[in-house]
Amino acid sequence: MTQDDISRFRRLSRAVTTQSGALDNSFLGLGRPLGPARVLNAIGQGKTDVADLRSYLGLDSGLMSRLLRGLETEDLLQTRPVQEDARRREAVLTPKGRQEFLQYESLSNGAAETVLKRYGNRAALLDAMDLVATVLGRDQIEIIQVDPEDPRIVHCVKAYCEELSTELGTVFDPQLSGDPEAKCLRPPHGVFLLALSDDLPVGCCGLKGQGGGLGEVKRLWVSPAARGLGLAKQLMGQIEDQASRLGMATLQLDTNGKLTPALTLYRNDGWHEIPRYNDNPYAEHFFEKHLGTHSKRP
Repeated sequence: MTQDDISRFRRLSRAVTTQSGALDNSFLGLGRPLGPARVLNAIGQGKTDVADLRSYLGLDSGLMSRLLRGLETEDLLQTRPVQEDARRREAVLTPKGRQEFLQYESLSNGAAETVLKRYGNRAALLDAMDLVATVLGRDQIEIIQVDPEDPRIVHCVKAYCEELSTELGTVFDPQLSGDPEAKCLRPPHGVFLLALSDDLPVGCCGLKGQGGGLGEVKRLWVSPAARGLGLAKQLMGQIEDQASRLGMATLQLDTNGKLTPALTLYRNDGWHEIPRYNDNPYAEHFFEKHLGTHSKRP
């Protein structure tokens, strides 16, 4: 890494700090700095559990308490015990707080539109923004289990199919590739995992139950904005853990020879090539992996 690399990163940091108003005493002109404004926004977006809110914002408990007290003093929110667990607390916006949240939303949207209009190739600018935001938030990427018909999974699989069509030079038809029924991707038969970066879907991977202790990995996809961060390996690792919990001893998958990164991942992660086991017309390489106690992760 050169000094020029570091200087360019610091230039970006200064630009983001200035554009975001991080140093302003009155963020977006509403009379309070960025810190309490972010808390108000997160609560308005549905992150009401105080412990989860503190984790999401990366704040220590002392600062979190001070920010919440300040917003309570302004009559913008109330804190109360969570009904299901009195040991936990939640923050709820008051009617005045809801109005303030909506005003922040309107002003923030306007500020975003102003920046996006500065550059002619909006798609390229947004792709660059997604990349930077995902890299900066790498440690906050979460992998959750969702229903295979969840709209976010539908979005990821659509992107997966479009990308395969480009890579293979032909229209990729998921039905021809052995597109699994949703029931095969739900417990106790299988699972579908979704990777989120600040609630933005950036990856997915499915596990199809085959019966007899056999499972098949389907639809491994990582957004271009999240590549190079080891997310595909994380998804595959969690798929193996889920397979073990569901009683699967062996996993299989197929892929195309043009997908070099996928081939490299599988070969480096303990998968070995086997003869063709299906009639998927897009598949050229077939892999298998036997699971054991060593495959389970903490």
